[in-house]
Amino acid sequence: MTTASISKNNHQNTKIHSTVWKIGWMMFLINLSFVMGYSYIAIYMDSLGVAMAWIGVAEGVAEASSYIMKLFSGMLSDYFRRRKPLMIVGYSLTVFSRILFSFASSLMPIFAGRLGERIGNGIQSTPRDTMVADVVPAKRIGAAYGLKRALSQGGAFLGAIVAMFAMRFFDNDIQSVFQAAVVPAILAYCILIFFIKEPKRFNHSAVSAEIPLPEEKRRHPISLKNLPLLGKSFWLLMLVAAIFMLARFSESFLYLYARKTFDLPLENVPLVAMIYNATWCLTVYPVGRMADRINRYWFLIIGILFLVLANMVLANASSLTMLWIGIGLWGVQLAITQNIFLSLIAEIVPEDLRGTGFGCYYIICATSEYFACHLIGGVVSQYFGQSRMFLASGVIAVFSLLVLIVIMGYKNKK
Repeated sequence: MTTASISKNNHQNTKIHSTVWKIGWMMFLINLSFVMGYSYIAIYMDSLGVAMAWIGVAEGVAEASSYIMKLFSGMLSDYFRRRKPLMIVGYSLTVFSRILFSFASSLMPIFAGRLGERIGNGIQSTPRDTMVADVVPAKRIGAAYGLKRALSQGGAFLGAIVAMFAMRFFDNDIQSVFQAAVVPAILAYCILIFFIKEPKRFNHSAVSAEIPLPEEKRRHPISLKNLPLLGKSFWLLMLVAAIFMLARFSESFLYLYARKTFDLPLENVPLVAMIYNATWCLTVYPVGRMADRINRYWFLIIGILFLVLANMVLANASSLTMLWIGIGLWGVQLAITQNIFLSLIAEIVPEDLRGTGFGCYYIICATSEYFACHLIGGVVSQYFGQSRMFLASGVIAVFSLLVLIVIMGYKNKK
C-alpha cells in the first residue's frame, strides 16, 4: 500500500460521515424550537395556578411517555432494519404538537401538546441515535455523538437567545413565543424529508465481546427474549444508569428556581438554558473525542462527579453568580454522561440489536429520571424547598458513583 493510499484511508477514518452532520443540523433547529417554548412552559403552567407537585407530575408523565416510545421504536427499527420511516412519523407528530401547543390557552391543551410532542420525540430519537452508530466506525463513535450533540445544544443555546428577544418583541406574551417556535420545527422536518438518507447497509464495527458477529441479513423478531442477548456488560451499565437518573430532575426546576428564589425577570429566564446549553455544547465534542482514546467508564465517573458538584453549588447558592456557576456545571455533567452512556451502548451492544439497546436505555431513563425523579423533585420542592431537592440529588448521584466503581472492579477481575 502506498503512502498516499494510507493517508487517504486515515483521512476517511477520521472524517465524520455527512449523515451525522445532517442529523446534527436537524437537531439544531428542533432544539432551537424546543427551548423557545420550554424556557417558559413551567412558568406558564405556574401562572395558570398549577401546583409545583402537579408540574412535576405533568413533566414526569410527558417525559416517561417519550422514553417508553423510544423502546418500541428501537425494537421496530431493528426488526424492519429501517430508521428513517420511524423518524418521519416521530417528527410529524412533534411538529403537529408544536402547532397545537402554540394555540393552547388552558391547562389540558397545553398538557396534550406537551404529551404529543414528547411521544413524537420518543418515536424518532432511538432510530436517529441508532442511525449515527450505523454509519460511524467504532473508533469514532464518541466524536460522532459529540458532534451531533454539540450542534443540538448549539441550537438550544440559540433558542434561549431567540426566546429572550421574542419575549421582548411580543411584550411578554408567552403564547406568541410558542407560536414563533413552530417555524424552526418545520425547517428541521424539511431537512429530514429531503436531505437525510437511509444508510444502504448497517455498520458492523460495534459488536459485543460477549456475542459473536451477527450475520449480514439476520433479523430478530420483536420479542422480550432479545433482552438477554444485549449482554451482561450492557445490563450492568443500565444498573448504573437507573440509579444515576434518579438524581437527574427536569431542567424546568432550574427555571423555577431562578425565577422564584432569585427573582429573575421573566424575559431573562432563558438565560438558564443559555448557560447550561453553552457549557454542554462546548464540552460534549472534546469529551467524545477523548473518550474514543481512553476508557469511557472513567469519563462516566467524571460526569457523575460534576453532577454532585453542580448540586452542591446550586443547593448553597446565595447569589446569581453562584446560580450561574451551578447551572454551568449542570451543563458539563449533561455533556459527559449523555455522550458516554450512548457511546458505551453503541460499543457493547450487537449491531442488529442496537435499536433495542438504545430503547432499553431510554425506558430505564423514563422510569428513573422522568417519573420517579420528577415526582420526588416536585414533592420535595413544594414541601421542603428546592435547595433540599439539590441535596437529595447529590446524595443519589454519589450512590450511583459507588455502584459504578464496584462494577468496574468486577469487570477488571474477569
